[in-house]
Amino acid sequence: MADKNLKVGELRQMTDDQLSEKLLMLKKEQFNLRFQDATGQLQSTARVREVRRAVARVKTLQVQRKATATKTDKKAEA
Repeated sequence: MADKNLKVGELRQMTDDQLSEKLLMLKKEQFNLRFQDATGQLQSTARVREVRRAVARVKTLQVQRKATATKTDKKAEA
């Protein structure tokens, strides 16, 4: 199961590979939660929301890092 309270500060300290691994883990958990919900076995519906938001945080950081890398590459070329 993913961390209960995934903080942005903790995510910022992770490398790109660690972020990708975390995203994969969260996506798997999200799939399992959806499956549990469909079969009526889901205990905590709030966990679905937590995982969805954690996925969004990781993806946001990945996009921000990519944008920063692109921006610095363009400055280096100029």
